Amino acid sequence: MATAVFYASSTGNTEIVAKSIAKNLGIDAVFDIASNDVSKIGEYDKVIIGSSTWGDGDLQDDWDDAWDDFCNLDFSGKTVALFGLGDQESYADNYVDAMGTLYEQITQKGAKVIGQWPNSDYSHEESKAQKEEGFFVGLALDEDNESELTDERINVWCDEIKEDIL
Repeated sequence: MATAVFYASSTGNTEIVAKSIAKNLGIDAVFDIASNDVSKIGEYDKVIIGSSTWGDGDLQDDWDDAWDDFCNLDFSGKTVALFGLGDQESYADNYVDAMGTLYEQITQKGAKVIGQWPNSDYSHEESKAQKEEGFFVGLALDEDNESELTDERINVWCDEIKEDIL
């Protein structure tokens, strides 16, 4: 079964990143959950899921609105890669927490998560997205403070996950 990218975006940054990841990997199926039911995730064995973090560690509004339905999805047998956007300077205590929230849910529902990303080049204090020492559970991006690093980070991450996600 093909791979799909699912994202939600308030300002457009997460949408741009989702489409960049899809283009880099040659994925045609890209879905904004604001206009697509999250149950569509069930149609794919391999998915890439992205969200920005809002406020003090909250999910982006569209993910929050779909959360109950998302929590009912079965991720058994699915391979999942995560990406998250956040502001590590203004929200250093909960940088990319939404990615950590998504991770917790999908692993409880049986997902095999790939695409850990080193946290050594970031200047934040805490993050729910750090489950293993030295790594985020997925690709962490900061369009507010480090947008110049985004393209290179996407390229490197996509090269790392390509074999397992396609």
